[in-house]
Amino acid sequence: MDRQDALIRLTNRQINRLNQEITLNLRNIEQLRTELTKLKKDYAEMVVAARKNQSTQNRLMFLLSSESFWQAYKRMAYMKQYAAYRKQQGEQIATKTKTLQQYTNDLVAQRKDKERLIRENRDAQKALDTVRARQNSLVQQLKRKEKSYAAQIKKKQKQQEAIDKEINRLIREAIAASNKKAGTKTTSFVLTPEAKALAASFAANKGRLPWPVEKGIVIQKFGTQRHPVVRTTTIKSNGVTLSVPARAEARSVFEGKVLNIVQFKGSNPIVLVQHGNYITSYKNLSKVYVKKGDKLSAKQAIGQIFTNKDTGKTALQFSLFKNTTPQNPALWLYQMK
Repeated sequence: MDRQDALIRLTNRQINRLNQEITLNLRNIEQLRTELTKLKKDYAEMVVAARKNQSTQNRLMFLLSSESFWQAYKRMAYMKQYAAYRKQQGEQIATKTKTLQQYTNDLVAQRKDKERLIRENRDAQKALDTVRARQNSLVQQLKRKEKSYAAQIKKKQKQQEAIDKEINRLIREAIAASNKKAGTKTTSFVLTPEAKALAASFAANKGRLPWPVEKGIVIQKFGTQRHPVVRTTTIKSNGVTLSVPARAEARSVFEGKVLNIVQFKGSNPIVLVQHGNYITSYKNLSKVYVKKGDKLSAKQAIGQIFTNKDTGKTALQFSLFKNTTPQNPALWLYQMK
């Protein structure tokens, strides 16, 4: 719609420019016609005068009647100048007539261009009006169903919060288990030297980690934001949602160990992978290729991503935590915006 608006504005500018050129050409044509009329009148008077002169006194008699050689010479020069002036007048008439014809041809072409632009403008305006009418209809439909959509979004948001709460509980359980094993009591993972090295390597690759899918685009960002359709509703996300091709696979963004596989009521399988004190979460899988305790390498396939049969959409929800604190994946994954 913005492009159509821009096209209409551009066409209007072109029409205005043509109007200016047409007005200028009309002025030039009027001026040329006035000049041409005067030239033709002067030339006609000159021809009439010349003919009258020839009938009463020819050139030879005009010269022989001179009182002196100097006067004869001056009369000869005068006749040459008069003849040259008549020729010049004739040439000016021909030139101005040609110029006038050119201006007239340009004017006809400009008027055709203007008519074409007006037709294009009219067609573009009709198309724009159709798009706007369709858009307004959709807006009205959305407004009528807004409450219903908002209720569905709210319900889905509660389900998501419940899933996030369960993931948080599982991470806290794993932290508690590591603390119990070490004989301490903290809110963070107690790591072995090997796990510390893994966590340090994971952190060192911040901003350079591979994406959890081979191909995909971000359709929902991290944090609190307006819903993309129902703009009056806000949603909160602990990660990012990636739209991917059908039958696409989720893959581990770094080497690690499968911490848990969650089959929460009302959701598809979720795989949690531990990288020292960092946890990555892969939600909305239809098939899972790994099991709890498996060691994974970077980019290893974890499972196939679920495709919604009703919408035909395939999407992976990816989250990243440091202990239990959610991190923005866009800051960790390579060139994610």
